[in-house]
Amino acid sequence: MVKRNFLDRPLPRSVARFKEAPTSPYKVYTDRPNARIELMDKGLVGFENTNVIIRSRRHHCPCGEHIGPLSIFFVSKGQEACEIDGRRFVLDESAYLIHNLGQRVSGETILETEVDSLVIGFWPGFAEDVLRSLTTPTDQLLDTPKESALQPVQFFNQLYPHDKILSPALFRLRASLESDTVHHGWLEEQNHLLLERLLYVHRNIRNDIESVPAIRASTRTEIYQRLHRARDFMEANLDRPVTIIEIASAAWFSPHHFLRLFKQVFHETPHQYLIRRRLERAQRLLIHSDIPITDICFSVGFESPGSFSWLFRQRIGQSPEQFRRLHRAHDSRK
Repeated sequence: MVKRNFLDRPLPRSVARFKEAPTSPYKVYTDRPNARIELMDKGLVGFENTNVIIRSRRHHCPCGEHIGPLSIFFVSKGQEACEIDGRRFVLDESAYLIHNLGQRVSGETILETEVDSLVIGFWPGFAEDVLRSLTTPTDQLLDTPKESALQPVQFFNQLYPHDKILSPALFRLRASLESDTVHHGWLEEQNHLLLERLLYVHRNIRNDIESVPAIRASTRTEIYQRLHRARDFMEANLDRPVTIIEIASAAWFSPHHFLRLFKQVFHETPHQYLIRRRLERAQRLLIHSDIPITDICFSVGFESPGSFSWLFRQRIGQSPEQFRRLHRAHDSRK
């Protein structure tokens, strides 16, 4: 891969961001002042001895396939498609995504709208050290503050709907980056906080797995992962009609078995889930884009503008035209 820029000098201690090319849609932040950062083609970043945050605002600017670190990825505006080891996810403002160290990752924006996204990449070993500090007795941590061999930390590859554990820290980080005056020390503390909260999210997932209807623990874990694969498949295909057979096949279920388990675990049917998420995505597009309503209808998987408008009015209480007009009027008064 061709190098576009290389910084081998210490970063300023006051601000944690280095200067990119004026036309670059990317801003890269580090949490250590002497970190080595390599900005490469298509916005890819190589880094050493630091955690890295990459913020991007762009239209149709793909991120080529690369081997990624453990990362948290979330979108504050627009939609982005991401592939992790060949599995496709579509991310919007409703969720965040996690990929593990060593996985193959690529991404591209969707629709004719600007995408504002944040990727937080953690230096190898960082997550393991945070986990060790949370699970090791205090006296042992005092005797051996550094452990040479740490058990690798692996998270589930899935979309995580925004929650009350990790999401507030992500939103606070994004708001702080808006000021463009964040310091290395503050970012270092935030990265520790993010990893700690991410580990708590992972622990809660284990509790969710225990509620899955199955006798063996390994079966419960397998069902949980397959159901989330099915749900992520639906998220990646909100722009077109999909059948129960397609969804179940994507997660290696028989159709009826899938229907029964999905309702038990997520407390709504796949059809109810698809309708809810399509209307939520339509609302965001109506508020944050100038895409014509007919195009929005088809982009969220409805087959006719009439059925879309009728269902939108039934669920939201307003027609799509009224909804867009009222929110635009509200925004203009701010």
